[in-house]
This record gives sequence, structure tokens and C-alpha cells, in this order.
Amino acid sequence: MALVANPEKTALVSLLPEADRLLEVAVSVNPALVRSGIPAHATILYPFLPVDELSGRNTERLRDIAAALPATDVLLTEVVTEPGFVAVGVPALQPAMESVCAAWPELLPYGGRFGPTPPVHVTIAMGASEPEAERIAAELDRQLPVRALTGAMQVVALTADGWRLCLSVPLG
Repeated sequence: MALVANPEKTALVSLLPEADRLLEVAVSVNPALVRSGIPAHATILYPFLPVDELSGRNTERLRDIAAALPATDVLLTEVVTEPGFVAVGVPALQPAMESVCAAWPELLPYGGRFGPTPPVHVTIAMGASEPEAERIAAELDRQLPVRALTGAMQVVALTADGWRLCLSVPLG
């Protein structure tokens, strides 16, 4: 098992393996645009709790939140682009983000860079040049919609080899 490179850098996500083919679009353009060690996922909250706080009351609180949320059928339909960034929105998981943010109000999504409740999304490419982003977005438009079912939330931590799973909690 890889050591955690930065025990403070974790994320709460929901894996969406049905969307892995969307990541392949970015890989075909430039493999460096896709994060290693984690399949397609919707980001619920980043950054999340440090690894050493993933126990006791925090784990119980996360399990309680997940248990109150139903397994969710998501439909990925909309490509979102910003300079250097390509994503697909996941509005069906916005209630999960809001519940988690309400439980840990001190954890600002993305450090507050995008407001208190930025849209839940699947990151497809980061660090893309404008031509790369345009090419990826055009191909994604041809591949959408993608339907996926999410039945859990996962906490992942950054390691020297990419992201690794720390905890998975079922929804519903």
C-alpha cells in the first residue's frame, strides 16, 4: 500500500464507473490531463477531512449522512468548461454535497474559490490547453448522455502513486 503523500489532502467522492469512458476521451488527447489512481467520480467535497480525522465521530457522522441519502440514478448531460478545465455536471448529487457541507461547515469546497456550494461534477481534464479542451468538449458532447447509479460515497487520499481509497459508506 502506498504511503499517503499528503495526509491533509483528501476528497469525498462518489465513483461513477459508467463515466470512465469519458475520461478515456481526455486520455486520448493527452494522458497528463487525467488524475491517476481514481476512476471517474463526482466530487462531493474537496478538500475533505485529514486522514487522521477519519474515525470515531466523523466516520459516524458521514455514515449517518450517507444513510439518509438514497442511491441515486444520475444522468450526465452537460459539459462544463473553464480555462484549462473540462467537466461534466452531476446536479443529482448536489443534495449530497449540501448535506456534507452542512455537517462540516468549516470545510469550504475548494477552499471557497468557487463559492459556498459549487456544482457537483466529474472532472474530465485538468491543465488542458484551449485546443485540447475544445477537442475534449466536442467529443464529450457526442458521447453524452451517460446514465450511472451511485450507491456510495468514498473518501480518497492523495498518495505518492495517486489517489487511494480510505473509506466507503453506502447510501440509503
